[in-house]
Amino acid sequence: MDTKNLTVDGYLDAVPTPGAEPYTARFELVVSPTDDVVDDVIWYCTTSKPGIVHALLTEIQPGDLLHVSGVLTQPDNPAEPARLTVDALEVLATAPARALQEMVLDRYGDYVVVFDADTDTVPVFTTLGQWVGTAESPDTIGTLIEIHERVNGGDA
Repeated sequence: MDTKNLTVDGYLDAVPTPGAEPYTARFELVVSPTDDVVDDVIWYCTTSKPGIVHALLTEIQPGDLLHVSGVLTQPDNPAEPARLTVDALEVLATAPARALQEMVLDRYGDYVVVFDADTDTVPVFTTLGQWVGTAESPDTIGTLIEIHERVNGGDA
């Protein structure tokens, strides 16, 4: 098996689950190495650090932006996915506080939008968590992003 130290930022993809071993947790992290959604990679992560396990199973929600460090292990069999054993975790930005089951997060390049079935308005953030604004409807998301890029010189 090949191993190396790794630190990445990514979004929690789904609700973390208890691991196969006692006092462990498993979770999936969506890492975006480029601005293109097709390049997103899902890292399969585990941890046995008590504080991290507790936070994952009781506090952290899908959509939270996390900064994790640990050891990446690539199994000898290339068909098996690489695993990141997390030794350190920091929450960089939390997902919106309302019930995420009724919301859908979507990505537009460097931007994240939150669709809510209860309203036509669409909150828009950069992937780094900077507030962009509220689009009046899904049809106006592109216009809001264009205005933000013009005002900010293309920096998301």
